Amino acid sequence: MTIKEVSEKYDLSADTIRYYERIGLIPHVPRKENGIRDFDETACGWVEFSKCMRNAGVQVEALIEYVNLFFQEGTEAARKEILVEQRARLQEQYDQLKTTMERLDYKIAHYEELMTKKCPQR
Repeated sequence: MTIKEVSEKYDLSADTIRYYERIGLIPHVPRKENGIRDFDETACGWVEFSKCMRNAGVQVEALIEYVNLFFQEGTEAARKEILVEQRARLQEQYDQLKTTMERLDYKIAHYEELMTKKCPQR
């Protein structure tokens, strides 16, 4: 697949894909004889993985480390630890968002109640 096709398939800009490749999140993108990127199934898998992790807020530095370790033997425990740490970070953010959502729901309900009392029913 061309970078344009990958961009459309994964809803990422070509610049973002090039950036991910440059920093090592998308390793080993094959190229045609003329130098144009020719994304194969493996490269597309890295695009999808990178997009998913970045959309969730996983840190770029952690992903770079993960990808580097992926190509080294005996690094399963280190890769798992990166994922565990990132999951813990996301869980904390999720918990904070949940608390904020609950507070907003409370405040919205409070204002709805106030507005209902001020507007007599006809």
